[in-house]
Amino acid sequence: MSVQSDSVQTHPVQTYSPREFHRQAHDALGNPQIRANFRKAMDGLMTKRRDSFGDWDLEILRELGANIRMRALARLPSLLERLEANCQANGIQVHWAEDGDQACRIIRELCEARGAKAVIKGKSMVSEEMHLNARLEEAGIEALESDLGEYLVQLNEQTPSHIIMPAIHLNTDEISEIMHDRTGIERTRDVDTMTAAARAQLRERFMAADVGISGVNFAVAETGTLCLVENEGNGRMTTTVPPVHIAVTGIEKVVEHLRDVPPLYALLTRSATGQHVTTYFNMISGPRKPEEHDGPKEVHLVLVDSGRSAIYQDDELLDTLRCIRCGACMNHCPVYTRVGGHTYGTTYPGPIGSILSPHLMGLEDTKDLPTASSLCGACGEVCPVKIPIPDLLVRLRRESVGEGRGNVPGAGVKRSRKEAAAWKGFQWLATHPGVWRAGTSMAGKFRALTPSRLGAWTDYRSAPKPAGTTLHALVKQHEAKRHQADKAAEEKRP
Repeated sequence: MSVQSDSVQTHPVQTYSPREFHRQAHDALGNPQIRANFRKAMDGLMTKRRDSFGDWDLEILRELGANIRMRALARLPSLLERLEANCQANGIQVHWAEDGDQACRIIRELCEARGAKAVIKGKSMVSEEMHLNARLEEAGIEALESDLGEYLVQLNEQTPSHIIMPAIHLNTDEISEIMHDRTGIERTRDVDTMTAAARAQLRERFMAADVGISGVNFAVAETGTLCLVENEGNGRMTTTVPPVHIAVTGIEKVVEHLRDVPPLYALLTRSATGQHVTTYFNMISGPRKPEEHDGPKEVHLVLVDSGRSAIYQDDELLDTLRCIRCGACMNHCPVYTRVGGHTYGTTYPGPIGSILSPHLMGLEDTKDLPTASSLCGACGEVCPVKIPIPDLLVRLRRESVGEGRGNVPGAGVKRSRKEAAAWKGFQWLATHPGVWRAGTSMAGKFRALTPSRLGAWTDYRSAPKPAGTTLHALVKQHEAKRHQADKAAEEKRP
């Protein structure tokens, strides 16, 4: 087996757009391989989650997790200040970013100030959200993903299709082909062989990287500790081998106390992958101390807002920020499991993405996502921190047609003057009985002229036609017949 350690090149990734949701969904539904890959993966994940909670009182644990997150959000401004103070006391330098562009600029400047040419990255959805890799590459800094799933989608010039398992849309044969084409190893279906090849290549990159960048699962305000959950060891390598570690996270990831972490950790691992614990749980509280032999010389924390403060100001939509990024809502969603993550065209797909992305990107771009749901309620039932996702989807649907509070970017984008006028007309007809009866009578007489195509409705359904006879007329006919029958019966009596 040969591994070409210099074979990973940077390429523009294949992009998807939330504006093209319907076309992308149509393409995904017509791809039997995508549907088979997701169906198999989602069935397994749902089973593992259910089994992992077998001996637990799940509802009590969910209530505890929800209360922890709600308590943290209720005190978010003060907790962020406390987190900053304790991180700085520990030697962690804290940076604030109003949006993704500013966060990218901060990270790029940190890298450039240290002459960094190569960056190794642990898994971070916030870095995906702000397109950090592309921004670093524009500055001549190579950014290589070290999570195996992220590494594979980077090799394949794609974006992740799931927030926990980025390459879940790929099967073994597809992964083998990607590894062969991009790294030069022999084609094989042996998972261990492919994993070893990836590990061998990445090991060199860990040692050569100037900067390591990671996400954060929980940021503990009480102790200034950054908690990182992972299974592969790449997070530990990313945060300890390079001389500089930069952690990037959304402002909502803060929790108040260290004792708040174990319940959330238990919910996260079981909900995400059905594991009781992950292989690694990293707690980072500062750079290398003089007496220590490993670890980074510098640790930086970049706190990203990017629309989260606006969400925080809405007492309903605030619940969106409870999310601990487990992906359970995706695994149980009948829409996501059939069309996959790329269909949504956003960093956060599935139900959680459909309530979060409109705030991050605006309803102009994401207006179809809140309606990409059957409202079956499965997402809300499995959410480990009890986010009322179906209720928030309905709220965003109202916002998109201009019937909400109007504090979501792009509110009212789906409001149609023609539709509004049509409903106004219906209201007038429905409140004028004489005109209504005349209108329905005429509609029945000219029912043959009803068009056979009525927009998207008739793509999969027959066009409805007015009944030839109105309900009132049928009732009158029935009453007349009954009256005649009663009269005939009366006449036959002696």
